Amino acid sequence: MLTQLGLDQHTETVYRAMLTRPGDGVSALADRLGLPEDVIRASLDQLSELALVRPSYDDPGRIRAVSPDVGMEILLARQQAELAAQQQRVEATRAAAAQLISEYAALRPDAAQPGVEHLAGLDQIRDRIATLTRDTKEEVMIFAPDGEQTKENLEASRPLDEALLERGVRMRTIYLDSVRNSPHSVEYAEWLSALGRQARTVPTLPLRMIISDRTTAIVPVNSENSAAGAVVLTGDGTLTALCALFESVWENGKPLGEKTRRDGDGPTDTELTALKLLADGHTDEAIAKRLGVSHRTARRIATTLMERLGARSRFEAGVRAVQQGWLT
Repeated sequence: MLTQLGLDQHTETVYRAMLTRPGDGVSALADRLGLPEDVIRASLDQLSELALVRPSYDDPGRIRAVSPDVGMEILLARQQAELAAQQQRVEATRAAAAQLISEYAALRPDAAQPGVEHLAGLDQIRDRIATLTRDTKEEVMIFAPDGEQTKENLEASRPLDEALLERGVRMRTIYLDSVRNSPHSVEYAEWLSALGRQARTVPTLPLRMIISDRTTAIVPVNSENSAAGAVVLTGDGTLTALCALFESVWENGKPLGEKTRRDGDGPTDTELTALKLLADGHTDEAIAKRLGVSHRTARRIATTLMERLGARSRFEAGVRAVQQGWLT
């Protein structure tokens, strides 16, 4: 029952036994549970590492199990710290992949490089995407870090998307959480889902990207201006890294049809991302771009978070967020 919180079966059994019979020692526990004493001692070592047992004040020399309410709080806090560490590792993977992409994007157009094709201007980019869509046979994976889409852009995408899905191509798209606030974006996503497309959302995305059949990727040269140019990448090593990046982000995304939930009094994923950006000193404009929302919305999110934390400055908001356990 408690394995997901870090206890194996024997350790949980010993912990429960200590709660019901606090005075039992190693030998008594072994007899009651029918386990070897070395298993009991190993379980006690794990319980001690998890702070679920502590020395008894009333009976020096013995240890006692902490109460379940305190014990579960300890285990949940530990799990939360582990999840935060995992998220940091995911962010590090994203940063490494983004750095790799930027190195390719920085190459001169006249510098012939195997596995790299340069596209200049929006016309070339759109023509290449149309060709890639026509040639895709099995799967397409997309990062769409634009936030709310215009109706015109969505309508322009409809024929290509429909053609892909009608051919049985598996299509997965990751949007920003902010698209959930756009009725026509959600409506378009639901239309695609009815045809078989899968979609998830995350608070931020590292870059814009299209991967076809895990063999070809298109990424912009300038993440601030996708019309400035793009590169088509086909190198095995590069595609392996980009596919791994997509899968790690996909794993942490939420299905677009699923409503986001707030964890108790804590922040939503979008608010947590905004809080991290606030603590790092980003402006409302920078936060708005990363979240795919308007400048006004970003300012409202920042103001609301500071009010909830009782902070008078962004630095103080970061400090209080750490104290509340929202940030590590």
